Amino acid sequence: MRSGSGSISRMRTGVDLGPRPAPHAVPAPPPAAAAAAAPAAAAEHAAAARPASPARLVRRYLSCLRWREILVLQGSPLLGAAFAMGEVTAGRVAALAVLTAASCCLVAHIFVLNDWAGMSADLKDPNKQAGVFAARGIGRREVGWLWLALLVASVALCGWLGPRPLAIALAIAGLSALYSVPAYHAKGIPLLNSALHLAGGILHFLLGYSLFSAIDRRGLEIACYFALVFVAGHLTQEVRDHEGDRLNGIKTNAVIFGKTTTFAAGLAVFTLAYVYLAVLAARAIVPRALVSLAILYPLHLYWSLAALRAGLTFDSIRSLRARYRALYTIIGIAMLAALLLES
Repeated sequence: MRSGSGSISRMRTGVDLGPRPAPHAVPAPPPAAAAAAAPAAAAEHAAAARPASPARLVRRYLSCLRWREILVLQGSPLLGAAFAMGEVTAGRVAALAVLTAASCCLVAHIFVLNDWAGMSADLKDPNKQAGVFAARGIGRREVGWLWLALLVASVALCGWLGPRPLAIALAIAGLSALYSVPAYHAKGIPLLNSALHLAGGILHFLLGYSLFSAIDRRGLEIACYFALVFVAGHLTQEVRDHEGDRLNGIKTNAVIFGKTTTFAAGLAVFTLAYVYLAVLAARAIVPRALVSLAILYPLHLYWSLAALRAGLTFDSIRSLRARYRALYTIIGIAMLAALLLES
């Protein structure tokens, strides 16, 4: 071989000694997206990694339910049934028991669906992180089956009660889906979210009323009272959740219009509800003795102004809600007592 002629330099060595292209860089996820995804992914991984006995698993599922909220919201349909029940018989008491079970399942379905749809947002909300179902060892898939099972149970029980309760229960479930399911997410559409609560409040009262009576003008007029209270409570809750909703970009009334404006609107609707109940009593749509319940309004107003002075913080609104719920418990008991005295 002739080294001087350059033959050796032209031979293939099998090793590429030339410059190599730089490796393709994999773009890192944006810091905000990574931070948002991390809690949800970690919670789901933790939920999937915890094997549990059947008894413990049942307790975990039950821990996903907002028992206090579920029980509080039974007042409306049960009072609806009371207003339409008439003579108390064993058969009607049995039907009322089935209605209670059906309504509990329906309200539980609504809350579980809402929690399932809002898991990622709740994990980023400091006030809600501890209550997210994934923190209790339950995965998103399992909670999906839970809200579906609760809906099926409610529909089955309402179907046994008759076509009117069944139709109303399905309508309530439809409103809940519009409010919570990500494809629609009316929770983040100002005013529409309150309109859904207004319709839902009417329907929830009529769920009980329709068990013993056809839906008539009297039933609708009384239902409007419960709907006003429901809307006012929803506006107040939005004020409580303002910081978390703003952090997650959820355009509630409180986020768009401000906490003070939304709180004032909620208080105005509460005020209207007290006035409306007095008008119903004066017209004998409800027992006339219920006009005296207006005496509770100054206490409600005082507590509301105290929350306003405290800056409408999460804790001050939570305290206010506990207090006015006690007032509405008194109102509910008074309604039931007045109906019993009139019968």
